[in-house]
Amino acid sequence: MAGVDIIIEEKKEDAVDRQKVCPFLLRVFVSTTGHHHKTMDYNKGNVPQNELQIYTWKDATLNELALLVKEVNPEARRKGTKFAFALVYPDIRAPVYRMREIGTTTTGQKGPDDLKTLLQARLSIGDYMDIAITPPDSWTANSRKGYTQSYSNHRQRPY
Repeated sequence: MAGVDIIIEEKKEDAVDRQKVCPFLLRVFVSTTGHHHKTMDYNKGNVPQNELQIYTWKDATLNELALLVKEVNPEARRKGTKFAFALVYPDIRAPVYRMREIGTTTTGQKGPDDLKTLLQARLSIGDYMDIAITPPDSWTANSRKGYTQSYSNHRQRPY
């Protein structure tokens, strides 16, 4: 008998065959102030000015999106630059938009949200992405001023 080779492929549960599935347009709004845009910036048909249009799939990770933003924003390539991601979506009960933070990544450091996908973040096609970029200088300046909490701890809700 001839030997049989068994090949086991590990597939991510939310993997998309990017050769067969058409990408969708994700409208991304970037803020380099370290803070997200205000939700009122999205109301009444308006959007913030700093827009990137990215064609992507639902299995794209936050780290992949950060890499795409770094391609067009050279300042964001510096080690220690933080990216805070939020989804902006219409409220079904009122004619306004809501914002929900979905994760953070840091240039040059591995983090727990790096591999989070848009599907895991419950993105719906048509939602906007708001990315707040904080350069590493801002973090070191804040730590010198006596701020000891990290950004992620500061942003969490108290229990």
